[in-house]
Amino acid sequence: MTVKTHWTIDHACGHTTEIDLSGRPADRRAGYARWLAERDCTPCWQATRTTDDESTAEWLARKRAAEQTAAEEWAEQYRMPTLDGTERTVPWGTRCRHQLVTAAHTALVLEGTTGETEWTAVEDAARSLTLAAWWIDNRDAAPADLPALLAAATDDDRLNDTPRS
Repeated sequence: MTVKTHWTIDHACGHTTEIDLSGRPADRRAGYARWLAERDCTPCWQATRTTDDESTAEWLARKRAAEQTAAEEWAEQYRMPTLDGTERTVPWGTRCRHQLVTAAHTALVLEGTTGETEWTAVEDAARSLTLAAWWIDNRDAAPADLPALLAAATDDDRLNDTPRS
């Protein structure tokens, strides 16, 4: 017996749609259908998005400003240097550094086995890396990988001011 591929979805907006889920693995169809039922149908979802474009942009700008303020306050509190880069990359890199370092502290110290003394070495390495682009490039890294990433970066001559021989 085959698992059904066509589902009737009663959306949260009150509309009903028929959907072909044959492109999904059989064991994931029911869960996806349930997830779809908790949301508005596509036309209703799009209608709310197109009328709120400006408010969405405003919300995003407010969110980015709050993140930037938090990142700058954190950098000042923990004596993190200003990052080097373009006018666009410095604020972005500052936010990325804040998010990655605080997530790493949580994963390694608060939830893990790293002691405060070991963490101080990680913070020092983070302070020595002032290239905004590096923080942006590593923004999706696993927080627990930060010490290894910093070690690799501080060993890389391209990221240091030391001239090559």
